[in-house]
Amino acid sequence: MEEHFSFDERLGIEIPILEFNWDDYPLETQQSILFYWEKIRGRIPDRIADIEKIINKKQLQLSDENDFKVSCQLNSDIADLASIINDLWLWYRANQHVSGKIHQ
Repeated sequence: MEEHFSFDERLGIEIPILEFNWDDYPLETQQSILFYWEKIRGRIPDRIADIEKIINKKQLQLSDENDFKVSCQLNSDIADLASIINDLWLWYRANQHVSGKIHQ
């Protein structure tokens, strides 16, 4: 499946990279891609939970931080992590209908 997926460092998951229109892939390849994606998709909520833990730690640090520059960096880090969570949810939700095709 390596040719159909690429690891995204920012998101911490593999994402689909399809070179052709979906219908141009043989049915067997489609099923393999969907099965592989479903395994990745199933791990997204756990990935989000891990990132939320990091955000919570940074928020605790922020509540006790007196240095303005450090506070700004913590806020920036939190915003970046929240953006990753948002993107992960988009991948998770946007592909729900695709995952349903596995069972057809």
